[in-house]
Amino acid sequence: MTNLRLKALAGAGCFSIALIGAAMHPAHAGGLERGGYDIDLLFDPAPVATEAEATYVMPDRKYKNAKGPGGADFSPFGFSTTADGAEPYWVPRIGVKAQVVQGVDCMVDYSQPWGAHIAPGASWNGAFSNVETDIKSNNYAGTCSYKFDAGKGQLRFIGGVFYQDISGFKESLVGFNPFGPSPIGRVDLEASGWGWRAGVAYEIPEIALRASLVYNSQVKLDNISGSLTLPDGLGGTASTPIYGSTQHMPDSVELKLQSGIAPGWLAFGSIKWVNWSTLQSVPICSEQTKGLAACTTVSPFPVRLTSLDLMYRDGWTVSGGVGHKFNDQWSAAGQLTWDRGTSHGYGVQTDTWTLGGGVAYTPRPNIELRLAGAIGVMTSGHSGTLADENGYIAGEDATYDVGNDLITAISGGLKIKF
Repeated sequence: MTNLRLKALAGAGCFSIALIGAAMHPAHAGGLERGGYDIDLLFDPAPVATEAEATYVMPDRKYKNAKGPGGADFSPFGFSTTADGAEPYWVPRIGVKAQVVQGVDCMVDYSQPWGAHIAPGASWNGAFSNVETDIKSNNYAGTCSYKFDAGKGQLRFIGGVFYQDISGFKESLVGFNPFGPSPIGRVDLEASGWGWRAGVAYEIPEIALRASLVYNSQVKLDNISGSLTLPDGLGGTASTPIYGSTQHMPDSVELKLQSGIAPGWLAFGSIKWVNWSTLQSVPICSEQTKGLAACTTVSPFPVRLTSLDLMYRDGWTVSGGVGHKFNDQWSAAGQLTWDRGTSHGYGVQTDTWTLGGGVAYTPRPNIELRLAGAIGVMTSGHSGTLADENGYIAGEDATYDVGNDLITAISGGLKIKF
């Protein structure tokens, strides 16, 4: 899961175009990551800078050899052993940065860091696990920095806060009807929370050198609520208020490096760790039993009604690339990115390799247009069963395989400086 971004940073004849991949679900960047976090605009030297960008990601993930609960094959009843494993999606972002006083810069931005959309449908063997899942997020952030001279360059301290709201639904079969459509259940959930970030950076503008290290905190979701909708047996549906146990969106640490290596040439790279292992299985319980028993993955019915199984391990992303400035109007860059898959037995978020490239056009000193693209391979894997620390086993309702699948993305952006 990756977001593809084109950045241009000018300085003493050197520049950078930082192509930060393409946030791709279900494999690239791992977990539920789409846009992730990005504060590069904060470093723009202009008194005021604004930018807007959008990335369209097209994962071509295919499920195959699918089987249902207990290894059942429902093919004689019209079910398929194959399905589409991911849907295309947009990743938008908009931000404004301003110099408040000498040495102090602040930025506000809107992004969609997390998300997922998988819609394999109701006619494959794994439909008891997933008919459709759609998760969305909104992130509103404010970040400031203070910089001062230190040695040959400038040292910058960074801090900020952000507010996130998360919402989504999941549908799956809750019964089997060999003579017609099988009944479908649906879980709708929403939650919100606050987070913070802190970091440090060192810059030498004369050689376009920058090194930054930024930590983004977890976001505590202690207000997960929603509804469970099931067939009522009379041709209609009935909804039950539900809640989820407290969860945390992951914290992360990212190290970014860039430096001029020759006139008009710049090398850049990054290493990022995301604590996706904080999300395992999210138990979903009835509001009617709240306070009577703890909501855990091993709570008996009717306390625990269902669960949202993720079962992630930590994610790692490593990238590196080179940029070149041809003249005052045109620049280009290329980047190679590796993401370690966050699935390890359950799910198919496998390792992903992505090659990206893009160009930046500056018709005027204060206007920059950016266009980029990426192509990658999501490696093969198998989704089976996996137990959590409480002994709950995820994956008993479906197993399936994936091959080496293609993922592509295009990205465009506009930056205006004042």
